[in-house]
Amino acid sequence: MNNRFVIIVAGGKGLRMGSELPKQFIPIQGKPLLMHTLEKFHHWDSSTKIILVLPQEHQDYWRMLCKEIGCNTPHFIVDGGETRFHSVKNGLAYIENEMVRCQLKKENTIIAVHDGVRPFVSEKTISACFYEAEKNKTAVPVIPIIDSLREKVSENESHPVDRSRFYAVQTPQVFTAPLLLEAYQQPFDQRFTDDASVVEAEGATIHLVEGNRENIKITTPFDLIIAKALLPE
Repeated sequence: MNNRFVIIVAGGKGLRMGSELPKQFIPIQGKPLLMHTLEKFHHWDSSTKIILVLPQEHQDYWRMLCKEIGCNTPHFIVDGGETRFHSVKNGLAYIENEMVRCQLKKENTIIAVHDGVRPFVSEKTISACFYEAEKNKTAVPVIPIIDSLREKVSENESHPVDRSRFYAVQTPQVFTAPLLLEAYQQPFDQRFTDDASVVEAEGATIHLVEGNRENIKITTPFDLIIAKALLPE
Protein backbone atom coordinates (compact mmCIF):
# COMPACT_ATOMS: atom_id res chain seq x y z
CA MET A 1 0.00 0.00 0.00
CA ASN A 2 1.25 3.49 -0.84
CA ASN A 3 1.95 6.17 1.76
CA ARG A 4 -0.82 8.76 1.71
CA PHE A 5 -0.80 12.44 2.58
CA VAL A 6 -3.53 15.05 2.31
CA ILE A 7 -2.77 18.77 2.26
CA ILE A 8 -5.84 20.73 3.32
CA VAL A 9 -5.55 24.38 2.35
CA ALA A 10 -7.56 26.81 4.48
CA GLY A 11 -6.48 30.36 3.82
CA GLY A 12 -9.85 32.05 3.27
CA LYS A 13 -10.54 35.43 4.85
CA GLY A 14 -14.34 35.37 4.49
CA LEU A 15 -14.52 38.37 2.16
CA ARG A 16 -17.04 36.90 -0.28
CA MET A 17 -18.98 35.52 2.67
CA GLY A 18 -19.49 39.05 3.98
CA SER A 19 -18.28 37.95 7.39
CA GLU A 20 -15.40 38.93 9.64
CA LEU A 21 -15.06 35.28 10.60
CA PRO A 22 -12.97 33.37 8.03
CA LYS A 23 -15.29 31.03 6.16
CA GLN A 24 -13.44 27.87 7.24
CA PHE A 25 -14.37 28.63 10.86
CA ILE A 26 -18.09 29.18 10.32
CA PRO A 27 -19.90 26.64 12.54
CA ILE A 28 -22.38 24.06 11.31
CA GLN A 29 -23.70 21.36 13.65
CA GLY A 30 -21.53 22.85 16.39
CA LYS A 31 -18.28 22.44 14.43
CA PRO A 32 -16.41 24.72 12.05
CA LEU A 33 -16.58 23.76 8.38
CA LEU A 34 -12.88 23.00 8.44
CA MET A 35 -13.29 20.41 11.18
CA HIS A 36 -15.93 18.59 9.14
CA THR A 37 -13.49 18.48 6.23
CA LEU A 38 -10.68 16.99 8.30
CA GLU A 39 -13.03 14.40 9.76
CA LYS A 40 -14.14 13.27 6.30
CA PHE A 41 -10.59 12.28 5.32
CA HIS A 42 -9.82 10.72 8.70
CA HIS A 43 -12.98 8.63 8.52
CA TRP A 44 -12.08 7.55 4.97
CA ASP A 45 -8.61 6.32 5.99
CA SER A 46 -7.26 6.98 9.47
CA SER A 47 -3.73 6.11 8.37
CA THR A 48 -3.59 9.01 5.91
CA LYS A 49 -1.50 11.87 7.30
CA ILE A 50 -3.32 15.20 7.21
CA ILE A 51 -1.42 18.47 6.84
CA LEU A 52 -3.49 21.57 7.54
CA VAL A 53 -2.14 24.77 5.97
CA LEU A 54 -3.37 27.82 7.88
CA PRO A 55 -2.29 31.47 7.98
CA GLN A 56 -0.24 32.13 11.10
CA GLU A 57 -2.80 34.64 12.38
CA HIS A 58 -5.51 31.93 12.36
CA GLN A 59 -3.59 29.18 14.10
CA ASP A 60 -4.17 30.17 17.73
CA TYR A 61 -7.89 30.50 17.06
CA TRP A 62 -7.97 27.08 15.40
CA ARG A 63 -6.15 25.47 18.32
CA MET A 64 -8.62 27.09 20.70
CA LEU A 65 -11.54 25.68 18.67
CA CYS A 66 -9.97 22.23 18.67
CA LYS A 67 -9.53 22.35 22.44
CA GLU A 68 -13.02 23.68 23.20
CA ILE A 69 -14.98 21.59 20.70
CA GLY A 70 -12.75 18.55 20.68
CA CYS A 71 -11.04 17.71 17.42
CA ASN A 72 -10.27 13.99 17.30
CA THR A 73 -8.63 14.08 13.88
CA PRO A 74 -4.82 13.97 14.11
CA HIS A 75 -3.23 16.60 11.91
CA PHE A 76 -0.14 18.76 11.51
CA ILE A 77 -0.33 22.54 11.10
CA VAL A 78 1.82 24.36 8.54
CA ASP A 79 2.03 28.10 7.88
CA GLY A 80 0.06 29.42 4.93
CA GLY A 81 1.75 31.37 2.16
CA GLU A 82 1.09 34.52 0.15
CA THR A 83 -1.06 32.62 -2.38
CA ARG A 84 -2.63 29.18 -2.60
CA PHE A 85 0.39 28.10 -4.65
CA HIS A 86 2.76 29.11 -1.88
CA SER A 87 0.55 27.50 0.78
CA VAL A 88 0.61 24.16 -1.05
CA LYS A 89 4.36 24.54 -1.48
CA ASN A 90 4.74 24.96 2.30
CA GLY A 91 2.67 21.82 2.83
CA LEU A 92 4.85 19.91 0.38
CA ALA A 93 8.02 21.04 2.16
CA TYR A 94 6.62 19.58 5.38
CA ILE A 95 5.81 16.30 3.62
CA GLU A 96 9.31 16.10 2.17
CA ASN A 97 10.79 16.43 5.65
CA GLU A 98 8.40 13.76 6.93
CA MET A 99 9.39 11.37 4.15
CA VAL A 100 13.05 11.82 5.05
CA ARG A 101 12.37 11.44 8.77
CA CYS A 102 10.24 8.32 8.29
CA GLN A 103 12.39 6.95 5.44
CA LEU A 104 9.48 6.90 3.00
CA LYS A 105 10.15 6.50 -0.69
CA LYS A 106 8.79 9.23 -2.94
CA GLU A 107 7.79 6.72 -5.60
CA ASN A 108 5.57 4.96 -3.05
CA THR A 109 3.86 8.13 -1.86
CA ILE A 110 0.60 9.71 -3.05
CA ILE A 111 -0.33 13.30 -2.16
CA ALA A 112 -3.78 14.89 -2.31
CA VAL A 113 -4.56 18.60 -2.09
CA HIS A 114 -8.02 19.60 -0.91
CA ASP A 115 -9.87 22.84 -0.19
CA GLY A 116 -10.64 23.29 3.50
CA VAL A 117 -14.14 24.56 2.70
CA ARG A 118 -15.21 21.46 0.76
CA PRO A 119 -16.55 19.32 3.63
CA PHE A 120 -19.00 17.38 1.44
CA VAL A 121 -16.56 15.44 -0.72
CA SER A 122 -17.73 11.83 -0.70
CA GLU A 123 -15.55 8.94 0.35
CA LYS A 124 -16.31 7.42 -3.05
CA THR A 125 -14.76 10.47 -4.75
CA ILE A 126 -11.70 10.37 -2.48
CA SER A 127 -11.16 6.67 -3.19
CA ALA A 128 -11.60 7.16 -6.94
CA CYS A 129 -9.02 9.96 -6.98
CA PHE A 130 -6.39 8.00 -5.07
CA TYR A 131 -7.01 4.90 -7.17
CA GLU A 132 -6.61 6.84 -10.42
CA ALA A 133 -3.46 8.60 -9.21
CA GLU A 134 -1.92 5.29 -8.18
CA LYS A 135 -2.52 4.00 -11.72
CA ASN A 136 -1.84 7.08 -13.83
CA LYS A 137 0.00 9.58 -11.57
CA THR A 138 -2.72 12.27 -11.67
CA ALA A 139 -6.39 12.49 -10.72
CA VAL A 140 -8.77 15.44 -10.69
CA PRO A 141 -12.47 15.10 -9.79
CA VAL A 142 -14.91 16.89 -12.10
CA ILE A 143 -18.64 17.12 -12.67
CA PRO A 144 -20.46 17.91 -15.94
CA ILE A 145 -21.75 21.43 -16.53
CA ILE A 146 -25.57 21.37 -16.41
CA ASP A 147 -26.24 25.01 -17.31
CA SER A 148 -26.12 26.38 -20.83
CA LEU A 149 -22.94 28.35 -21.52
CA ARG A 150 -22.20 31.41 -23.61
CA GLU A 151 -18.81 32.88 -24.46
CA LYS A 152 -18.48 36.65 -24.48
CA VAL A 153 -16.38 37.71 -27.47
CA SER A 154 -16.91 41.49 -27.27
CA GLU A 155 -18.85 44.04 -25.26
CA ASN A 156 -22.05 43.42 -27.25
CA GLU A 157 -21.50 39.98 -28.70
CA SER A 158 -21.59 36.45 -27.33
CA HIS A 159 -22.26 33.00 -28.65
CA PRO A 160 -23.27 29.60 -27.22
CA VAL A 161 -20.67 26.91 -26.60
CA ASP A 162 -21.01 23.15 -26.37
CA ARG A 163 -21.33 22.48 -22.64
CA SER A 164 -20.57 18.77 -23.12
CA ARG A 165 -16.93 19.78 -23.64
CA PHE A 166 -16.64 21.47 -20.23
CA TYR A 167 -16.47 20.30 -16.63
CA ALA A 168 -16.46 21.97 -13.23
CA VAL A 169 -13.28 21.10 -11.32
CA GLN A 170 -13.27 19.98 -7.68
CA THR A 171 -10.77 18.71 -5.12
CA PRO A 172 -9.06 16.57 -3.86
CA GLN A 173 -6.57 16.70 -6.70
CA VAL A 174 -4.25 13.75 -6.25
CA PHE A 175 -0.76 13.08 -7.62
CA THR A 176 2.26 10.89 -7.12
CA ALA A 177 4.80 12.57 -4.87
CA PRO A 178 7.66 12.82 -7.39
CA LEU A 179 5.40 14.52 -9.94
CA LEU A 180 3.80 17.01 -7.54
CA LEU A 181 7.04 17.88 -5.76
CA GLU A 182 8.81 18.50 -9.07
CA ALA A 183 5.94 20.62 -10.41
CA TYR A 184 6.04 22.91 -7.39
CA GLN A 185 9.68 23.75 -8.05
CA GLN A 186 8.42 26.04 -10.81
CA PRO A 187 8.20 29.77 -10.11
CA PHE A 188 4.71 31.06 -9.35
CA ASP A 189 2.58 31.98 -12.35
CA GLN A 190 -0.77 33.79 -12.27
CA ARG A 191 -2.14 31.10 -14.57
CA PHE A 192 -1.82 28.51 -11.78
CA THR A 193 -5.43 28.33 -10.62
CA ASP A 194 -5.16 24.89 -9.01
CA ASP A 195 -2.71 22.03 -8.56
CA ALA A 196 -3.65 20.43 -11.88
CA SER A 197 -2.59 23.59 -13.73
CA VAL A 198 0.77 23.52 -11.93
CA VAL A 199 1.37 19.86 -12.77
CA GLU A 200 0.16 20.31 -16.34
CA ALA A 201 2.71 23.09 -16.87
CA GLU A 202 5.36 20.42 -16.30
CA GLY A 203 3.97 18.48 -19.24
CA ALA A 204 1.94 15.88 -17.34
CA THR A 205 -1.43 14.59 -18.54
CA ILE A 206 -4.34 15.26 -16.19
CA HIS A 207 -6.68 12.30 -15.70
CA LEU A 208 -10.28 13.10 -14.82
CA VAL A 209 -12.49 11.14 -12.44
CA GLU A 210 -16.14 11.58 -11.54
CA GLY A 211 -16.68 13.88 -8.58
CA ASN A 212 -19.82 14.32 -6.50
CA ARG A 213 -22.17 17.25 -6.99
CA GLU A 214 -22.46 17.92 -3.24
CA ASN A 215 -18.73 18.63 -3.13
CA ILE A 216 -19.21 22.40 -3.33
CA LYS A 217 -16.67 25.00 -2.28
CA ILE A 218 -18.35 27.13 0.35
CA THR A 219 -17.46 30.74 -0.45
CA THR A 220 -20.71 32.75 -0.44
CA PRO A 221 -23.74 33.15 1.87
CA PHE A 222 -25.80 31.11 -0.60
CA ASP A 223 -23.26 28.26 -0.39
CA LEU A 224 -23.66 28.39 3.38
CA ILE A 225 -27.41 27.90 3.05
CA ILE A 226 -26.75 24.77 0.98
CA ALA A 227 -24.19 23.56 3.53
CA LYS A 228 -26.69 23.91 6.36
CA ALA A 229 -29.20 21.93 4.33
CA LEU A 230 -26.64 19.17 3.77
CA LEU A 231 -25.69 19.18 7.45
CA PRO A 232 -28.99 19.89 9.24
CA GLU A 233 -28.87 20.88 12.89
